[in-house]
Amino acid sequence: MVRTPLTPAERERGERLGRLLRSARGDRSMTEIAAAAGLSAETLRKIETGRAPTPAFFTVAALASVLGLSMDEIVTTCALPPAVAA
Repeated sequence: MVRTPLTPAERERGERLGRLLRSARGDRSMTEIAAAAGLSAETLRKIETGRAPTPAFFTVAALASVLGLSMDEIVTTCALPPAVAA
C-alpha cells in the first residue's frame, strides 16, 4: 500500500499537535505519559516531533485523556484552516 504524500498544511497540523502535546506534558516524562496512554515512548516521540503527523484517532484520544486535554481543544488548536480544509 502506497501512502499519499502529506501536504505542507497537513505537516503543519501534525507539528501543532506535537507542540500542544509537549506543552501539556510539561515536566512529566515521555515514558510516563506514553505508558499511561498505552503507547510506546517512541510513538509519542514521533507524534511530538511531527514525524507521525497523522496519528490514529484513538491514539490522540488516549493522549488527551492522560494529559487532561479535551478533544475540542485539540481540534481547535490543530485543525486545518477553513480555506485549506475546503
